[in-house]
Amino acid sequence: MNKHLSTAAGFLLLTAAAAANWAAWLGWDQKHDVAPDGDVSGPYQPWQVVGLILVLVAMTAAAVARRHSFTAVAAPVLGTMAALCHDWSDDDSGLWAVGAAMAFVGLTTSAVIITALAHAVRRASADGPGGTARSRGFRTAPGRLH
Repeated sequence: MNKHLSTAAGFLLLTAAAAANWAAWLGWDQKHDVAPDGDVSGPYQPWQVVGLILVLVAMTAAAVARRHSFTAVAAPVLGTMAALCHDWSDDDSGLWAVGAAMAFVGLTTSAVIITALAHAVRRASADGPGGTARSRGFRTAPGRLH
């Protein structure tokens, strides 16, 4: 399989996995909870949102580990936003679009931060405890750092 086809397939697979992640954690819960005192909350419980986020972090880190930074950021955001918009768009008030915009900003910012952190961890583990010649600034060939 050529490299571009493999990258596209990975992107589509991660996008679909992110949409399925939404469906698994949040997509099934559509009812608001009413407490005995009349307080209304939900429809999502904190454990559902935490589960969604942890899986998204794992997906993003896995894509970074495979050296696909663009996919690590874009695919989970695209898949989650597609599922979120499909799930929320039946709200007649129009406020779903405001929530979706805020979710997009939060997802994208988080994905960029997680990708940067995963790159830093990968570089640090590749360098080992003493670092590499490159991290210490030694030149091993004229004009090249290693």
